[in-house]
Amino acid sequence: MAYQRYGVDPAGALRQAHIAPALLKNPQARITAAQMEIVSGAAMQELDDEALGWFSRKLPWGSYGMLCRASLTSPNLGVALKRWCRHHRLLTDDILLRLIVSASVATLSIEENRRLGAMREFCLLTILRYVHGYACWAIDSLIPLLEARFPFAPPEHRRVYPLLFPGPVHFDAEQAGFSFDAQYLALPLRRDERALRLMLGRALPLTVLQYRRDRLLLQRVRQVLRERPDEVHSAGSLARRLHVSTRTLHRQLHEEGASLQELKDEARRDRSVELLCRTARPVKQVAAAVGFRNEKSFARAFKQWTGDSPSEYRAKVASAT
Repeated sequence: MAYQRYGVDPAGALRQAHIAPALLKNPQARITAAQMEIVSGAAMQELDDEALGWFSRKLPWGSYGMLCRASLTSPNLGVALKRWCRHHRLLTDDILLRLIVSASVATLSIEENRRLGAMREFCLLTILRYVHGYACWAIDSLIPLLEARFPFAPPEHRRVYPLLFPGPVHFDAEQAGFSFDAQYLALPLRRDERALRLMLGRALPLTVLQYRRDRLLLQRVRQVLRERPDEVHSAGSLARRLHVSTRTLHRQLHEEGASLQELKDEARRDRSVELLCRTARPVKQVAAAVGFRNEKSFARAFKQWTGDSPSEYRAKVASAT
């Protein structure tokens, strides 16, 4: 569509990506991620428009690299994303990017100021992937999404969306955008100018590839186990709440030198100590509150954790205060 808009023959870009021109007329045709990278890069440079015809004016080659560079010196991700949104307005006012933080949730949304026409889906999807990909790259971590939203009906290729956005995807929303845990905003950027130059040499994979490592996963697991112990009984249920696969959960915990059982025991221990020291609940009720079926098994586990039985521990704390 960009080539049609500018009246330029796409044969050269198609040839570079080894894409047969006949495929353009086949709505069922598919290309690989590598071919998408090549043809998109060639088109952006040949047409001198990194927006590929989305907006009312061209975004010359290097525009999004400038946004990355302008945000690189930010002290943390929150400042970097605010700068990205603010500086994007210098490129175009056809859309407006906003970062809003409410309680523990950060939301990046796109406000449309003009009709984007047939390029609307491609534009909104790609802009969100640009921002999310850059954010993950900047802090060197996967940022799981609480949800991604799009203001159009589910397309025929909707099964592709979960591959691009790691979290629940919703259509027919009021605005395009995504939400994530606001704790990621406090993480410092881990990239420098040299890393940026290397990334910009092959920036397009950021729009289709997902980061594997989540730097806050261990912290998020502890938080869920602490706040919702009654709802998380297995690795599968915990993984679903964190929007990752069970395999990914176990792999990343192993890379961090932790195991799910150790973290569950840690959460149970901390909660047990809190209830024993701050409430007058009978030991049997404390045992049930932290997920033990009977008082005997709880007492045995608690002694392994602390060296004392629950009653002995409570008595020691009481005498010390």
